[in-house]
Parts: sequence; C-alpha cells; structure tokens
Amino acid sequence: MTVTEVLQLVDQLVFTQTGKHLNNLQKNVIKGIWQDKTYGEIAKEFGYDSENHIGNVSRELYKILSEQLGEDVNKSNFSWTIERLANYCNQSSNLLQQLLLINSPINLCSNNPKHDSKNTESDYSKKYYHDLTIAPKITHFCDRTLDLQTLSHWLTTQNPRLISVLGLSGIGKTTLVKQFVDLNLQQFDVVIWKSIKLSQSLDSIITEIFALINPEPIQIDNKLTQFFNLLRQQRCLIILDDVQELFTSGQFAGQYKTEYKDYKTFFTMMTEIEHQSTLILIGQEQCQEMLCLDEELYPVKCLELEGLYNTEILKNMGLKDEESWLTLLNLYEGNPVYLKSIANLIRNIFMGKVSEFLSEGSLLLTEDIKYNFNELFDRLSPSEQQIVLELSKYNKAVSREDLRQALSLSSIDLINGLQSLRKRYLIKSIEGEKISFNLSPVFREYVRTCCQDL
Repeated sequence: MTVTEVLQLVDQLVFTQTGKHLNNLQKNVIKGIWQDKTYGEIAKEFGYDSENHIGNVSRELYKILSEQLGEDVNKSNFSWTIERLANYCNQSSNLLQQLLLINSPINLCSNNPKHDSKNTESDYSKKYYHDLTIAPKITHFCDRTLDLQTLSHWLTTQNPRLISVLGLSGIGKTTLVKQFVDLNLQQFDVVIWKSIKLSQSLDSIITEIFALINPEPIQIDNKLTQFFNLLRQQRCLIILDDVQELFTSGQFAGQYKTEYKDYKTFFTMMTEIEHQSTLILIGQEQCQEMLCLDEELYPVKCLELEGLYNTEILKNMGLKDEESWLTLLNLYEGNPVYLKSIANLIRNIFMGKVSEFLSEGSLLLTEDIKYNFNELFDRLSPSEQQIVLELSKYNKAVSREDLRQALSLSSIDLINGLQSLRKRYLIKSIEGEKISFNLSPVFREYVRTCCQDL
C-alpha cells in the first residue's frame, strides 16, 4: 500500500467514527507511523515541538480505530491491521462501504467473505487475564527509577517483542520487573508470570497459559500456531523468570540443555513473527539469540542491571553509623541481597554498628553469599574456572596476554572463557593501553577463600 492509500483508508474509518476528517497533524502522524518512525522522529521531521504531543495524538487515533474496528490497535500492530483490512476490502469491491455503513464495531474475520469457520486461528475475545500467582510481592522498592523509565519507554514507543533483564543473582532483576508490571498492568490484556524453576518445559508453559485464558481444548499438534494467534489478537506481557535454568552447567554461558532446545527456536520466533505482545526474560546469563540479533533489524532489547549505590536501600535494616553506609555499599557492590545478608550479620554480631564491622578490615562473606556463589561457580566451564582462579590472585585488572602466559588454555578457549564470564557478569573489561579483565570484588573474595583447593 502507498502512504496515500493508507491515509484514505484511515480517513474513512476516522470520519465514520467521529464525523471529522483527518487534520494535517493527524495525517503527518499516520505517515510517520506507517513508515515505522518513532514519535521523536515524527516530531522532528514535521517541525513539532513535543514528542509527547505526537504520542498523545497517536494514542487518540489508536483509540478511534480500535472502537471502529472492534479490536486493539496500537503502534506495534497499526501497519499489520491496516494491511489486513485493505486485503479484506480488496476481496470485495463494496466491502469497505459495507463495513463503514454499519454502526457497530467492525469484525474483520466475520466480515471476510472467504473466512472459513474451521480456520485454526482461534478468536480470543477481548478480556483481561492477569496471573501473577508466583510473582514476588514488592514491599520495598528503591532507586531503580531510570531502569523503570527505560522499560516504560521501550514498551510505549518501540514495542519490543523480546526483552532480557540480566545481571548477577540478587541484583534486583525480578523486583524491577515486578514493580514495572504493578505500575503498568492496565496497558496489557494478558499478563502472565512464569518461572523456569517451577515450569520448565515450553510445552507445559504454553499449556498453562491456554488453560488460564481459554478453557477450551487446544489442538496438541498446533500449540505454537495458536499461541502466536493469541499474541497477535491481544496485547500480552509474558514474563519468564530464572531463564538461566535452561542452560547447561559446566559449559560456556547460554548453552541450552538438550531437553530445552525448543526454547531457542521459540525465542527466535518471538522476534521474527508479527504480533503485538512482549516476552520479558529474567536471568543471570545472556542467551545466544539476544547476542546474534541486531536491534536495528529485530524488536529486541536488553537491560543489564548494576548495583545500587543509594544509601536509601539500607534504611529499615537496623543499621547505625549512617556516615559509613556508602562505604558498605561500595564494598558489597550495591547488591541488595548481599547487603541484606551482611546487614543481618552486623545486627547480630556488631549490634548494628557499621563502622565497627568495617574496622575488621576485610570483606566478610556470609554463608548465604557463599551458597549463592557455590551454585554459580558450579555452573562455570572448566576453562572459566581456570580463568577466575588466576584472576583471583590479583587485586588489579589482568591483560589477556598475561592470562595466556599463566594458563594452559588455547587462545580460543581463553577468549571464549572470557566472553562467557562477561555474559555471566562476573568480570569487567577495562580499556587502557591493553584491554584487561577484572573479577567482581565480592566474587574474587569467594574464589580466594572457598575455591583454592580445586
């Protein structure tokens, strides 16, 4: 379709619903949306002052079209919806006139003269389903405002189909996503939270989702097709927590267990098939699909969380010596779970006195922290274990050349090992005269105290 044809069709729909034709601003907005431009790009191209104003005009148009068509229309599915309507109209020369003469909302499927009642595409009526049974309850949320804004910006202006929220265990990934869901629940028709720890197979997760939304039996051999029909017809937000459980221990990061390789195909399909929904993955390891996809070509996003360095997170933990709190935050890298465990130790042994705890002069690890790192260390490949054991000997960053000389690893194993450790958020690259690598300080202390006999 040409832009002119799109404008003519949208103008007829809007006029039928409101009695008014498109004004110049609305026409420019439609042009920009059809050309897949952001609201900011539309504002800049046509000389408007505010990106927010363009967004407001767009949402009003989506609302009018949704009411006229009887289905949800938004930025992510606008082009697909208009093309679909145009195809139906082309099948009958007077179909558009028939559609526009009726006062009730248009149902594209039922008005399609070639529609087959036995079509496998299920018709999911517009209802709201929210299943947050296993999602955590947030009692205290602190200092992730920018991360929340990032998620909101992506989902309101770019509609990515796949988002990864990644970082070390305890850094606050699940808490952030749950807070976002709590604040934006009304934006989605369907919101479902699943954990790979509790429902591991893809088949079981899809079956559980259908059982909630549509109690009617589904075709066993056609589940994925029906699932993507659902994602097209309703705006769904599906969260999969603990995604690292899909990956094999003892190998490089992101290597799927044999029984879960269908997830690899599923995640790729989420990005390639046209729909209006979003899947959020929460995990400690990057999956290969996210690394291989170009964000300019595929609707994918990745949010990597770092520590919190706002002393606000230490309030209500029963700690004294507030002037020492920032030092404590830096020592434990702003990791909320580490800090909660250490705060409990300080209350019990040091009567809440942070300064007295810090006077010990060493980075103490609680049994809880050690337990988390035991699980993480066991997931490392042999090459990665050799690398972290070597890096733990130094309090400074170490170059790749120095690591190569110290370790009996091939060049490719060393490079792959370093990349895998980066994907697990255990090392950082430092750019200088030579690129060097540094272990997370807390993890370094764990390796020094608990892993030297390996």
